[in-house]
Amino acid sequence: MGRPTTFQTTSFAILLCLSAGVKAADVTVGTAHAGIGQKATGYLEVPAGVDAATNLPVIVINGAKAGPTLALIAGVHGTEYASSLALAQLAARVEPSELAGTLVILPLLNVASYLQKIVHINPIDQKRVGGYPGKADGTQSERIAYAVYHQVIEKCDHLIDYHGGDLDENLHPYSYWTNTGKPDLDKMSREMLFAFGLRTIIIKQPSASLDSTALKLGKASITVEAGRAGTSDPADIGVLIDGTLNVMRYLKMLDGPATMSVQHPLWISKLTIVKGEQEGIFYPSIVPEAYVHEGMTVGYITDYFGNKIADVTAPVTGVITLVCSVPTMKKGDNVVYIGEIGDDPAGAAGSH
Repeated sequence: MGRPTTFQTTSFAILLCLSAGVKAADVTVGTAHAGIGQKATGYLEVPAGVDAATNLPVIVINGAKAGPTLALIAGVHGTEYASSLALAQLAARVEPSELAGTLVILPLLNVASYLQKIVHINPIDQKRVGGYPGKADGTQSERIAYAVYHQVIEKCDHLIDYHGGDLDENLHPYSYWTNTGKPDLDKMSREMLFAFGLRTIIIKQPSASLDSTALKLGKASITVEAGRAGTSDPADIGVLIDGTLNVMRYLKMLDGPATMSVQHPLWISKLTIVKGEQEGIFYPSIVPEAYVHEGMTVGYITDYFGNKIADVTAPVTGVITLVCSVPTMKKGDNVVYIGEIGDDPAGAAGSH
């Protein structure tokens, strides 16, 4: 399908409610139009403004039966490859005839980051994509957020935000759970995480992220991470695909029982980001999931001649969730993330 040339301001149309007991309906997102029991691809168009226009690939899988609308979004950071590949491969596997409800899949939000191999930000405006609901008259990153908010987040019932280690980040899979203080919403998002199956769960407070934005609208949502250092390891991709399919079973979008495989989650109550204080070459001495104690050396920095100029030590006791994966180090760069181990936020009654 060729790239679109027009911008649709009301491009997400659901002709009938997809709630239980109501017939399924045609679904249009951007230029992707899927009839009942169909799969379609197209683009969510972001028009030019103070800078260039962009087109975000979108896949709509409209089930043959009624059910919820689940948004799957990746590529906020364009070089977190495993998550984008996982969604593209997942879309190829899901058959509309077997689906109850609708999948709206955005595998790559930050196209410029992907094409230019730029970590963390959108090179068009040097900003991070986010800050929902964005701005219709803002820079490209803000217009992307605006389009995604109004055409996808507002219209879905649930959302999963996919991330992973960027080109300069090494991590093992983990997830985020946002504590909203709303019991029913928190219970459902928690169960979605248990269905997804990642043992390490980081507790966070509401923010302007994708999942928090959806949660503020009353939509149970989670964030998951797998992939690292610019790789597209089949194991990482498989973790994301399998977890998503199991969440879909939990939501009754696919037949079969959902497996709640996380029996003893490792709850992370606080993340501490350790930053480099010198420019030079970084050498890590730990790996993700290692346990460290306060004062322990987690790496060191040399100058460009190989002379050690600083040890990097852990300011807190906890588990390593992320390590800088490249030698490049300048003052202020992230070196490691350390998660302080906490209690199950639901108490003993909520242990799984």
